[in-house]
Amino acid sequence: MKNKNNILRIKALLMLCFSIVMFNACNKDDDQSVVEETRLFRPVLNEDLFSEGNTIIVNMGTLKRAVGYTLEVSGDTFASIDYTIQTDTSYVEINKAAVGEDLFWNTLYQVRATAHAENSEFDSKLSDLGNVRTQRFPTILNLPASYDVIDVAARVTWTPLGAPVTGMRVFAATDLKLSTPLFSETPVATEEQEVGESFVNGLDPETEYQIAIYSGEDIRGWVNYTTKIADIDPNGPGVIDIRDNESASAVEDAVISAPDGAIILVKRGITYDLPSTPLENKSITIRGAYGFGEQKARLYTTGNWNIASGSNIDHIRFIDLELRGADYSGDYIFNPSSGDTNVNEVLFENCKIGTFRGIMRLRGTNAVVNNYEIRNSIVDSIGGYGLFTTDTNPGDPQTATVNNIKLVNSTFNKLQFGFTSRNNSESILIESCTFANYNNLFRYRGGDGNNNVSNGIEIKNSIFGRSWDEADAGPPYTIRGVYEGLSDTTFDVGNTWATSDLTWADGGEIPGLPSFTSTSSQEELWLDTAVNDFNFKNSGFGGRFDAGDPRWRVKL
Repeated sequence: MKNKNNILRIKALLMLCFSIVMFNACNKDDDQSVVEETRLFRPVLNEDLFSEGNTIIVNMGTLKRAVGYTLEVSGDTFASIDYTIQTDTSYVEINKAAVGEDLFWNTLYQVRATAHAENSEFDSKLSDLGNVRTQRFPTILNLPASYDVIDVAARVTWTPLGAPVTGMRVFAATDLKLSTPLFSETPVATEEQEVGESFVNGLDPETEYQIAIYSGEDIRGWVNYTTKIADIDPNGPGVIDIRDNESASAVEDAVISAPDGAIILVKRGITYDLPSTPLENKSITIRGAYGFGEQKARLYTTGNWNIASGSNIDHIRFIDLELRGADYSGDYIFNPSSGDTNVNEVLFENCKIGTFRGIMRLRGTNAVVNNYEIRNSIVDSIGGYGLFTTDTNPGDPQTATVNNIKLVNSTFNKLQFGFTSRNNSESILIESCTFANYNNLFRYRGGDGNNNVSNGIEIKNSIFGRSWDEADAGPPYTIRGVYEGLSDTTFDVGNTWATSDLTWADGGEIPGLPSFTSTSSQEELWLDTAVNDFNFKNSGFGGRFDAGDPRWRVKL
C-alpha cells in the first residue's frame, strides 16, 4: 500500500512539473509575439500634396512607432535630390525655413518619405508621395491662350495695375532663376501699357521660353510660352496664299485653280464659303495661317461639298479652321453620291466643327475613304448622319466604305449619331477623347457579313457623359452605344470613365465600357457643356490627370 501511495505521489509530482514547463513555454511564446518588432509601414498622406505660394505642404498620417521621418524633394523625378529634410512630425512645410532657400515658383516637384523606427533595421521602405506644383508668382500677367503664340512671336497680356510695365525679357525655359536674358529687353510703349498688351518677336519655332515683364528693374511676373512649328512658307511650292482676298468665294476659286497637292492658306477671322464645286482628282489642304486672336478662319455652308465621280485622291485636309453649317438638319461638309471614288485620307486637325446633319456622308458604288481622322478638335451639334455615314443610293449595292477611323485628343458634344455604316470597317480608335450629350455611337447596319469592324474597336483614356436631352425631358439619359451590328467585333477599352448618369439602353452597351464610373453626373463633373466648357468642376475626379481630351485635363 505504501509503495502504491508513493507511486501516486511521484506521478502527481511529474504531472505538476510537466504543467509548469508547458506553462512557461507558452508564456515565453506569448512574450515573443508581443515584443517581436516588424518593419514600419510606408508613410501615406492624410490629404494630397498641395502648395501655398512657393511652399509645399506635406500632411502624412502619424505612425505610432515612428520616431521621425526623412523627406526627399526632387525637381527631376529623382534623377537628383534637391532637398533632404529630417523631421519628427508627420506634418511638414517645405519652404526656405526648412531647406535654406526659396523653392521655385510654378515648378513641379516630387516628394517621397521614409519613416524611422528606434532601431533603423525596422525603418519603412521609401514611399512615393506624388507630384506637386508650386503656385505662380503673384503677378498681373495673364496666362497665354493657344492663340497668343505663333512660330516666331508671342502676345503678352496683363492687367494694368500698379507701376507701369516698361519692358519684357525672354529667358530659356531652364533658367529658373531668370538670370540670363536671351536677348535685349523689348520696351513696352505707353499705349501698350495702357491696354496691357505687347508682342515679343524673334523667337525660334518649337521652343519653350519664359517671358517676364518689368517695371524698371522690378519683376512683375513671368509665364511660359512654347512656340509652334514653323508656319507654311507662303511662297513655297504648291502654296496658294489667299490672305489678301477676303471675298466669300476666295477658297472655292483657289480650289478650282489649284494643282494636285496644293495648300491653300487662309486668313484668321475671315468667313469663307465652303466650296460647292465637286472636288475632282486632286489632293487639297485648306489651312489657317498663323495669327493672334481667338477666331479661326471659317468655312461656312448651307449645303455641302461633293467629290466628282471616278476621282482618285490621296488626301483632303482641314487644318486650324472652323467648319460650320447653317443647321444640323440638312447640311454636310461632304455628301458625295457618286461612285468609283477613292480617297486615301480625310483629316480634320485642330478644327472647330459643328451645326451639320453629318460631317461626311458617303454614297455610291465603290466609294471608299481609307483613313478618316479627327484630331485635336471640338465637334458639336451634329444630327442624324453623325461623324460619318456610309449610305447607299436607291438600287445601288452597299459598297460605300470607310476603312480606318481615328478620333484623337478631341471633344464631341451634342451628337445624335456617331458612326453609321452599311459596310464593314477595318479599325476604329478613340484615344483621349471627351464625349457628352450623345445618343447613339455605333450603328453598323449592313446585315450579316457587312456589319463589323474586322480589327476591332479600341477606346482608351476617354470620358463618356450622358445622352443629349434635346427635349429637356430629364432622366433617364439612355444611350445606345452599340445601336446595331458589331456582334463579331472585339472591343479593347482601357482607362475610360463614365459619368454617374450614363445609362445604356437594353442591349446597347459597349462591352467593357466604362473602366471606371465617376460619382459625379455630367453637370457635376464639367463646368458647362452647353458652351463646350469641359474644364472639371469636380476637382477630385479620378481621371482629371489622364482621361478625356487633354485640353481639359488638370496639369500638374
